[in-house]
Amino acid sequence: MSRRPSVIERFSELRDSNSPLASRRPSLASRRSSIDPSKLIPMDRATHISGSDDFNVVFVGAGNIMFGSDEGPWNHSFRLEHKLGRRLKVVALIDPAIERATAVLQKKCDSFVVSAYQDTRVFKTLEDFVRNMSPRDRPRAIIVGSPPMFRGSTKPGRDLELQILQHFPGVAMFVEKPIATGPADEIDDTFKIAKMISDSKTVCSVGYMLRYLKAVQMMKHIIEENNLTVMTTIARYACAYEAIAKPDWWDKSKSYGPIIEQGTHFCDLSRYFGGEVDISTVQAHSLEWNENAGHLSKLAIDESKIAPENRIPRVTAATWKYDSGAVGSFTHVAALQGTNYSCELEVYADGYSLKLVNPYVQPVLYVRRPGDDHEQTYQFPDDDPFFSEISNLIDIIEDIEEDSDAGQILSSYEDAVRSYELTWAIREASERSRDAKRSPKAS
Repeated sequence: MSRRPSVIERFSELRDSNSPLASRRPSLASRRSSIDPSKLIPMDRATHISGSDDFNVVFVGAGNIMFGSDEGPWNHSFRLEHKLGRRLKVVALIDPAIERATAVLQKKCDSFVVSAYQDTRVFKTLEDFVRNMSPRDRPRAIIVGSPPMFRGSTKPGRDLELQILQHFPGVAMFVEKPIATGPADEIDDTFKIAKMISDSKTVCSVGYMLRYLKAVQMMKHIIEENNLTVMTTIARYACAYEAIAKPDWWDKSKSYGPIIEQGTHFCDLSRYFGGEVDISTVQAHSLEWNENAGHLSKLAIDESKIAPENRIPRVTAATWKYDSGAVGSFTHVAALQGTNYSCELEVYADGYSLKLVNPYVQPVLYVRRPGDDHEQTYQFPDDDPFFSEISNLIDIIEDIEEDSDAGQILSSYEDAVRSYELTWAIREASERSRDAKRSPKAS
């Protein structure tokens, strides 16, 4: 029996390019889109996509991001049910934990959305589904909510995007963030995947949902309407560590650290406003677990079970230059107790200050304009960026063009890879400065 060519071999022309990194630096500024905030409709006021045909969807992952939990507002299945109504047909739920997948599926079948799930089949792998699917099962979208260590790579078993490209060419993808959590030396692979997706013209959206906040889009419109050039972005993310009871989150060998796993949202928002980052300029410092100021009194896990070299820093503070000359900074802190986080993003341009506060729960935007020393305050009740990102994806797939300002995908796969690259650059820079401090000084 002849060997089936791998996905990488099918895209062999990518390896034959003159420069393997040549595709990494094209400017995204001209392609980075925005949406009129008034077009971001809350889920409870949105109408179902009309039509009588079924809209087949495959779910990859049966965890919280797909089906919800008490820990946060994420729940992609819920948003798809509201967007598509009775047209939604989930033809397959793919997760190696068959028992968990079956349990969440049963809850759906016991509810008013049973029509979307009554014929759903559970499979351990995408390949299992491919072997057992019929032509009528072909999906129009694949929603990827599996853990990031199983995607964003060209290595077998962690190459989910490549499997989708191979088995379902032309089928739209929604991929959760971060795009991967693999070793830094695989970042080149993620750029290759991005190019494959782009070259294949596959519709692909990545779940950086904060870009879809009305507050964020208002910030973009203020910048665009006034022809402003961003001078600096200042981001801060302080998490409530007491509520983080997942041992893997505290272990850099498994989660790859809080900058890559958690700070990724604010690194991405920083890039959304500041533009492309000159990676060579990234500098960072960290407060480590074994330094005097790094003691935490309310850890929910037993950190002694984690190898000392894999324990996460308590603080990481980074700065960098954007290609435009602007300056960016990001500080991640594991210091708060209780459950509420404290997160802010400031953007400055000539005469303007834009400050986004509490984007995950109740976003508030403070705007200071030229000629006024006082800030104006804007609040955005009932905003749901999770619904907006799903709604915009479906509108693109359905080719709805009633409004040229609607139906925008705000985070492409390539864009997401660049945010991933920045988070790795910050982690590596902080570890270099940590190691330099520990090294004996030359006499």
